[in-house]
Amino acid sequence: MDSSESLAGELTAQIRARIEAAGGWLGFDAFMALALYSPGLGYYANDRPKFGSMPESGSDFVTAPEISPAFGRLLAAQVAEALERTGTREVWEFGAGTGALAGQLLGALGDKVERYTIVDLSGSLRARQKERLAPFAEKLHWVDTLPQAMQGVVVGNEVLDAMPVQLLMRRKGEWFERGVAWKEDGFVWEDRATALRPPLEIAGPQDYLTEIHAQGEAFVRTLGERLVRGAAFLIDYGFGEDEYYHPQRHMGTLVCHRAHRMDDDPLVELGLKDITAHVNFTGIAVAAQEAGMELLGYTTQAHFLVNCGLLQQLEQMPQGARAMAAKLMMEHEMGELFKVIGLSRGVEPWPALGFVQGDRTHRL
Repeated sequence: MDSSESLAGELTAQIRARIEAAGGWLGFDAFMALALYSPGLGYYANDRPKFGSMPESGSDFVTAPEISPAFGRLLAAQVAEALERTGTREVWEFGAGTGALAGQLLGALGDKVERYTIVDLSGSLRARQKERLAPFAEKLHWVDTLPQAMQGVVVGNEVLDAMPVQLLMRRKGEWFERGVAWKEDGFVWEDRATALRPPLEIAGPQDYLTEIHAQGEAFVRTLGERLVRGAAFLIDYGFGEDEYYHPQRHMGTLVCHRAHRMDDDPLVELGLKDITAHVNFTGIAVAAQEAGMELLGYTTQAHFLVNCGLLQQLEQMPQGARAMAAKLMMEHEMGELFKVIGLSRGVEPWPALGFVQGDRTHRL
């Protein structure tokens, strides 16, 4: 048995035991949390490589900072403006991955940042971050949980999509919560009647599978309650509510990533592949406003980066670098599916740089 099979087997045994202790069934959000974050075994808690541009590296997917360093430099333009507007000198990054984005932001922001705090649950990734970010060691700090009060500018790239979701299934007009049970020699889906509902009524009689995002929205509420003065910019793939819960999106958005391939079965290869769902940005905006935050804007990644100066940077790049950076805004790559939401707290909202053209707040 190789190390991957051993890891998957041990995590499977742990989750099976949790299911048995819970009476034979776990809601999918609990299952997803265990699969991703079980200490030492979960996908984001084990030592296997995750981020990279090619499967030959052993990686499973690539994020914008690894595609092009232009991503961090352009985001830095928005962060710099927000630091000035809020009168703060600290950046908080959630889920810093390999540290690529942190390095790009710290390099571009220079003396505008006195302290850069990374909030990351993964000990193995923290070790990689410390090594990669050694030139900025005097500014770096790591925390496992948020303080009761904080100030500064928060960034999170592909953080919300990794937060556990609940699955709801409408079958023959009745709603069920989809969970996980153990049968014979593997995990299986099991649906139980529920009072939970999506935030919108789903038109039509068809069977319909979707997600709701209680944990992601709770995270944003907590952030809003504890951010005394500052701003936040969250970047992820997703939609506004009307598009997310469209009648034609009847199979939901839950997918898995391994070796740069996607599949739709999160019940196998546990700990060896990412499990993710698209973000309902309307829910994120509502949760933020309920916690006292103001909406600065919401737009596509393409519009956001162009507003922050992408086209000017492309003109100065050699051809190879230009082709990679262009993927950040191309519609069939990351430009349209990825969105950016900007939020503020404790300051007067301003016309933030990244949303001056193409703001889609009206579509939330």
